[in-house]
Amino acid sequence: MTLSELNSLPAPARAEALAKCCGATAWVQQLNVAFPIVDSDTLFQQAQDIWHRLCEADWREAFTHHPKIGDVNSLKEKFASTSQWAEGEQGAVKQASQETLEALAAGNNAYEQKFGYIFIVCATGKSAEEMLALLQARLPNSPEQEIRVAMAEQDKITRLRLKKLLAA
Repeated sequence: MTLSELNSLPAPARAEALAKCCGATAWVQQLNVAFPIVDSDTLFQQAQDIWHRLCEADWREAFTHHPKIGDVNSLKEKFASTSQWAEGEQGAVKQASQETLEALAAGNNAYEQKFGYIFIVCATGKSAEEMLALLQARLPNSPEQEIRVAMAEQDKITRLRLKKLLAA
């Protein structure tokens, strides 16, 4: 889809397309009303500016639209509308050893218990071992530190997905 095509979509259809990039309702609504947008750089900047103005509840809502790192079954079931993108983003997990997958599962559980949301990382280009190391490095963070790190990771994911949307 081109930016011109995105600009010309009816607002409900555009909102549906944007929601594949970021699951925060407020983000989708605010970005949707910014259209038409003149170029992709403006789109990316608007998306980022809106994201950074949202509150923690909005960020947490966006996190619920991702499968846990390494959870291939939920990719196929719950996240069908973005599963192709998420599967590509987490592609390296398919080559991970059973030991690494088990450590990721345990780490995911510990993370979710501590912070109250799933581990968010921009997985594109990272091996399962790298994601596991990042998860383990972030577990000692305070909740105040970690929400900011997770928010920044979601921002990266959103930008990549916006690029994929425009390339589709």
